[in-house]
Amino acid sequence: MLRILTIAGILLPLTIDTFVLGTALGAAGIRKQDRLRTSLILTAFEAGMPLVGFLGGAAIGAAVGGWANYLAAAVLAVIGVLMLRSGDHDEDDEKKLRLLESARGWSIVVLGVGISVDELAVGFGIGLLRLPLLLLMVLIAVQAFLAAQLGMRLGSRLAENARQAAGRIAGILLLVAALLVVVEHVAGL
Repeated sequence: MLRILTIAGILLPLTIDTFVLGTALGAAGIRKQDRLRTSLILTAFEAGMPLVGFLGGAAIGAAVGGWANYLAAAVLAVIGVLMLRSGDHDEDDEKKLRLLESARGWSIVVLGVGISVDELAVGFGIGLLRLPLLLLMVLIAVQAFLAAQLGMRLGSRLAENARQAAGRIAGILLLVAALLVVVEHVAGL
């Protein structure tokens, strides 16, 4: 049961983060014809970066053995704290998103990686925890696409304060996920 809560605790902040990115694009006035393309690009990076992180986390998890769960909890907690403090960088993310909307070729890759660093770190934690990769890849891709679409559609209606609050909630949820990982490991579940 705690494993399901841990997965939910990891996915929900990613969903909120992607939703916030989508709302930033929606508030910036993304054109309807660009929504699908942008959602697909975001989905590719939001689902692809955790894969890269997972591979690194799984390799390190095998090396550190029983300490992997604690290291994963620490990684998730650090990401949560960084998300709580991320209000200072929202303008930079919005600039990257605006560029992503019209980018082509390699510039998409550079911008996508810049936007998806949180997902890379989450993937690292997922790898340390040895969670099911294929299931998580599908769940992350589906939530990223839906959250981006919903965010872009509702973005112009959401106030800046609401977007910042959503980012902070995502950080708190990652801290809760880190706590669940420690509880699960200590309790032997």
